[in-house]
Amino acid sequence: MSRATKAGIALAGSALALGVLGDVLFQGQWLGLNVLVWTTAFVLALIALLRFARGPLHQGRRFMIAPLLLFSAMFAWHDSPLLTVANILAIAVAFTMGALRRTQPRLGSATLSDFGGGAVAAGCSMLGGGVPLLMTDIGWKELRRPDTAKAVALARGLALGLPFLVLFGGLFVAADAVFKNLLSSAIPTLSTAVVTRLVLVLAVAWLAGGLLRDILAPREDLRVVPAQTLEALKWSPRLGAFELNVVLTILNLLFLAFVIVQFRYLFGGRDLVQQTANLTYAEYARHGFFELVAVAALTLPLLLLGDWLLRDEVRGRRAFRWLAGTLLALLGVVILSALQRMRLYLDQYGLTELRLYATGGIVWLAVVCAWFSVTVLRGKRHAFAVGALVAGFIATLTLNVINPDALIARTNVTRPSVDVRYLGGLSDDAVPTLVASLSDLPPAQRPQLASRLLSRYSAGDWRSWNLSRSRAESAIRAHRMELRRWAALDSANSPAP
Repeated sequence: MSRATKAGIALAGSALALGVLGDVLFQGQWLGLNVLVWTTAFVLALIALLRFARGPLHQGRRFMIAPLLLFSAMFAWHDSPLLTVANILAIAVAFTMGALRRTQPRLGSATLSDFGGGAVAAGCSMLGGGVPLLMTDIGWKELRRPDTAKAVALARGLALGLPFLVLFGGLFVAADAVFKNLLSSAIPTLSTAVVTRLVLVLAVAWLAGGLLRDILAPREDLRVVPAQTLEALKWSPRLGAFELNVVLTILNLLFLAFVIVQFRYLFGGRDLVQQTANLTYAEYARHGFFELVAVAALTLPLLLLGDWLLRDEVRGRRAFRWLAGTLLALLGVVILSALQRMRLYLDQYGLTELRLYATGGIVWLAVVCAWFSVTVLRGKRHAFAVGALVAGFIATLTLNVINPDALIARTNVTRPSVDVRYLGGLSDDAVPTLVASLSDLPPAQRPQLASRLLSRYSAGDWRSWNLSRSRAESAIRAHRMELRRWAALDSANSPAP
């Protein structure tokens, strides 16, 4: 194993250790002594890695340490919010000093552009430095000897699948109470706190690893800027089909478990829901729509990325397509579950703009997923983008045709409980429907709606003409006497100032 590969592994291990230490020090705690402890550990890791890589302690690295530790210690001294911000800025400037690379002009002669470039490079490295660290710095080719190739590929696949398992599993747990109970019984230690801590460890490790890599880089061309990060993704040894298929297999198993719960409970298990989740069927089904929308919105980009990474692969591509097709089929059931939840939610609470547009969005996602299966998975990737674009145009045109605000008004005025304040706040698209439906409302609610409709006014001239505003003004003008009569009752019932 080469020294460079050992250095990459040591850097990744140090970043993970800093992530664990960050969780221990900062989880549920205010900023204080923990800042100094973590920063000291960061400095010690930097020095150890420099000694291992035999890198020089140039001026930027040398003079970074003192202000970094000094201003980290300030968190253990004062508690003022403004001082906290000032100390954070001072620490950021200290890191910028460590990120300087131009050593010919001494540190005291560095220009603002030098410091600005160091700050930009350090920031980009914190966010994107983990990509080249994992893709190129760790010599995967050296590790993939013939006798260990499959084991290493499996380990990479499991490592890549773990964050997606946590992400999608967390969304499913948040979306479905029965799934959460079943998963908690299968994995007793599962809790939101565990997931939160794991996310914190990975986030701190990612940022620390990127920053350490930038400060340790011996040459300017090894630093990370956005373009170079993309190049690392493009030109580094791409993930093989085996690793990606491991990721998809993990996700298929997770999605299958969730789908089984949906068929067992949501689509016909009213009594089981009450016994298992201690919820009524309506309460159970009303939760989780937006979490499932997030699942649908994240799955398609993941499959697109996987197909792009395998664009030059031949072996394993057939298995990838079968696994991706299976995942899309399971996603279809997830989308049906989301729509079923939204239907029950609307039966209970009525229609709103957010609920209507979210439903339209997930229907569009379903169409795009189907289009993905007949284009990308059949080797016609070039046709996917234009089809998705056309589907988006059709969805937008459909929304314009159905007139969402008018639909919301027609739907909600017939409900036993009407939120007059919300209806009165709809756009002019809904005004003709509201005026025509005023007599359908309970008498106690008509005065408030009439007052809100009369309070509307139209500013501007012919240049801002709009058909909906014109129709709204005409409807109010035609029923002004009736609206004023009801509005007078609202004024009479209003409490005196």
